[in-house]
Amino acid sequence: MQNKDNSELIRKTPGIIEVRRILFTKELGGIVGPITAKIAKNNAESIFVYRIVYRSQGHKVAGFIIEPQNGNNFPCVIYNRGGSGEFGAIKVGTLFTRLPAELALNNYIVIASQYSGNAGSEGKDEMGGSDIEDVLVLQKILKKYSRANPNKIGMYGPSRGGSMTYLALAKVKWIKAAVTVGGMTNLIRQEKLRPEMKEHFKKMFGGNLVEKKKRSAIFWSHLFYKKAPLLIMHGGSDWRVSPLDSIELSQKLLALHIPHRLVIFEGADHSLTEHKDESTKMTISWFDRFLKNDDTLPDTKLHGA
Repeated sequence: MQNKDNSELIRKTPGIIEVRRILFTKELGGIVGPITAKIAKNNAESIFVYRIVYRSQGHKVAGFIIEPQNGNNFPCVIYNRGGSGEFGAIKVGTLFTRLPAELALNNYIVIASQYSGNAGSEGKDEMGGSDIEDVLVLQKILKKYSRANPNKIGMYGPSRGGSMTYLALAKVKWIKAAVTVGGMTNLIRQEKLRPEMKEHFKKMFGGNLVEKKKRSAIFWSHLFYKKAPLLIMHGGSDWRVSPLDSIELSQKLLALHIPHRLVIFEGADHSLTEHKDESTKMTISWFDRFLKNDDTLPDTKLHGA
C-alpha cells in the first residue's frame, strides 16, 4: 500500500513557498546507472524526496527535504552542499542513494539548500557571506514542521558545505552535533594551493583579505558552540583542500576544549571515495550518538593515568 505523501503537510509549514514530491523514475534510473538505480528504487520504497522552495533573505531559494515515509518526531540534519553554481549542486538522483537517503533510512529528516543564486534560487551566492542565512533559516522551518523534532538538529557539510557548517557553529547554539568532510578552514592557504581560486574568490565575494578571513574558520574557531560535538573527516590525498586545513582546526579546538574527533583517511581523495562506506557509517554513528541518543559530551580536560 502506498504510504501517505506529506506534500501538503510541508506546504503548510511556515517559510515554505512551494513543494513537489520527486518520484524515482526510469528516467532518473537511466541517469544514475543500473546498479545505483536498483539501490535507489529500493530506497524509494521507504523514503520521500521533495523539492522545496523557501523564503530566505526576502527572496526564493531552492532546496530539498528527504525523510522517512512513516513516523513523527524525527531528529533532523541540515545538509550543506559543496561547491558553487552547478559545480557541487545537489542532483535529484543522488538524493535516493547517497548520504541524505542513508540518513532518512536511519530515521532522520534531512533538509538541504542549493543556496542563493544557484539551481533556480534567487539572490547571489557569496560563498559564505549573506547566504549563510539560507542555511540558518532551515532551522526555523524545521521548528514549524510537525514531523520534525526541533530540539534535535544537526548539521553536515562537505567541502564548501564544511565551511558553511563552521560558520553556523560560530553563529548559533541550536546545533546538537556536526560533521564535515574536506571543509575549507583557511582560504589564504587555499589560494596558494590552487592559484585559480583567486579569480573564483574574486567573483564570489570580492576576494580581499578581510573577506577571506571571514570565511576561514581557523581565524575564529573560538566562537564555535562548545556543546556541539564535531566530527571532522578529511582525505590524506586531497588535492582540492589541504588536509592541513582540518589538522590546524583540530589543534585550535583542542586548545579550546571543544569536543571533536579528527579522522584523516589515508590515501583518500576530497570526497573520501576510497572510504565512502566507512565515512558514511561514521557519520550516522556520530549523529546517532550525539543527536538521536543525547550521549554525554566527552571530557575534554586532561585526565587519566
